[in-house]
Amino acid sequence: MRIQPPTLTLLKEIPVSILDKFNLRGQVAVITGAGKGIGAGIARAFAEAGADVVIGARTENDLQAVAADVASLGRRAAIVPTDVLDFDQLQALADRAIAEFGRIDILVNNAGGFPPKPALQTTRKEFEGAFRFNVTTAFELSRICAPLMVESAGAGNILNISSIAGHKPTPCFAAYGTAKGALSLLTQELAQEFAPKIRVNAIAVGSTKTDALNTVLTPEVEQVMVDLTPMGRLGEVEDIALGALYLCSPAAAYVTGDVLGINGGLERLNMQMPRAWGGMG
Repeated sequence: MRIQPPTLTLLKEIPVSILDKFNLRGQVAVITGAGKGIGAGIARAFAEAGADVVIGARTENDLQAVAADVASLGRRAAIVPTDVLDFDQLQALADRAIAEFGRIDILVNNAGGFPPKPALQTTRKEFEGAFRFNVTTAFELSRICAPLMVESAGAGNILNISSIAGHKPTPCFAAYGTAKGALSLLTQELAQEFAPKIRVNAIAVGSTKTDALNTVLTPEVEQVMVDLTPMGRLGEVEDIALGALYLCSPAAAYVTGDVLGINGGLERLNMQMPRAWGGMG
C-alpha cells in the first residue's frame, strides 16, 4: 500500500503587533549625557525595548549605575567616560560602539545645558560656550556617526534633546535659548540632508525634574512653575524617555525633521525671570 506524504498546511502570515513597532531588538544606541537625568532615562527605556547601549558621560560612577540597570533588563551597556567638548572623545565614543557591537542604529545627542543668566551679565565666551556645548557637539557626533550607521546598519536615527526655550523666548535665556533654537534648526537641516537613510528628530523638553533643575528648585519656585504649566505638573524623565523611544523606533518610520514638544502644553517658559530694566517676563 502506498503511503501518502503528510499534507503541508500553509500558515497565514502572523500580523505584526502594533506594540512590536516600538521594539528595538538587535539595535545599538549611542547616548551622551547618559549618567543621570534624561540621558540615563533614555538608556534604560531603550534597554527595556531591547537595545544595547553605549553610554557616555563625564562621571564613570554614574555610568556604572546606569549600566547595572541596563544589565538587569537583560541588555548590554558599554561605558565610555566622555567629555563631549573634547571632539577626540566623541570619535572614541563612536569607535567603541563599532568595536563592541559592530553597529550603530541610534544616536541621542542629550548632553548640553546652560543656566539662566541675564544677557548683560553673560560674557561672549559664555555665549559661545553655550553654543558649542549644545549645538557644535551634536553636529560633530552626528557627522561622525551618520556614515557609520549607514555602513554598519544600512540606516539609522538621530535624536537631539532640545528645549522649549529654543522657540519660546523669555528673559535670561539668551544663551541657552539661542543655542537650543539652533539645535532645533540643525535637526531639520540634517533631516533634509540625511533622508531617506537616516531620520533626524528632536524633543523640545519643558521643565523636567532632574538634578539640573533641582539646583534652582525650591518649593515656592516649583509651585509657580506648576501653576504656569497647563498640565498642572512638571515633567518626569520617563515622559521624555517615552517620546525618545517613539521617535527612534519603527513606530516613527515616517517621521523626520520634527521637533516634538514634551512640555506639558507650555506656550511660554514657566520660570519667572527679571527683565533687564525692571519687571518680570
